[in-house]
Amino acid sequence: MTAMAPARTEPDLSFLLDHTSHVLRTRMAAALGEIGLTPRMHCVLVHALEEERTQVQLAEIGDMDKTTMVVTVDALEKAGLAERRPSAKDRRARIIAVTEQGAAVAVDSRRIVDQVHADALASLADADRTALLRVLGLLVEGDLATPSDSPRPARRARQ
Repeated sequence: MTAMAPARTEPDLSFLLDHTSHVLRTRMAAALGEIGLTPRMHCVLVHALEEERTQVQLAEIGDMDKTTMVVTVDALEKAGLAERRPSAKDRRARIIAVTEQGAAVAVDSRRIVDQVHADALASLADADRTALLRVLGLLVEGDLATPSDSPRPARRARQ
C-alpha cells in the first residue's frame, strides 16, 4: 500500500513565485542578449550611472559575489561600456565608471527591461496589475524583506 499525498488546501506560493521569476529572468536575459548585455551587466551599468559606486557596492546592489562581479565588470570593460577608476571620495577605492557608449547602451537596456516588465504584466487588467505590484512590494518590504539564517542557505536563482 502506498501513502497518498495530502491534498493541497492553499496555492503553492513558492511554485508561483519561482516559476514566474524563472520565466521573467529567461525573457530578460534573451531581450538584453539582443544588445550584447546580460542582466548583471545591465544592473551594474544603471546603478553605476546613478552615483559614484565601488565594485563592492555594486556587487551588493546586484546580489553578486566577488567573482561574479569581477567577471561582469571585465565584460563591461572589454565591451568599452565601463572602466575601473580611482574614487574621488576615497583614493584607496576604485569605482566603476560608465563610458559614454555605456551610458547610451544603458538607455537602451532600461527601455528593454521596462518593455519586458510591461509585456509580463500585459495580460492583467489594470486593477490586477496595480494590486499585484502593490502586494509584492508589501511582501518585499515586510515579511519577506530578509532571508532567514540557516546552516544550509537556499541558493538564489540568478542569471
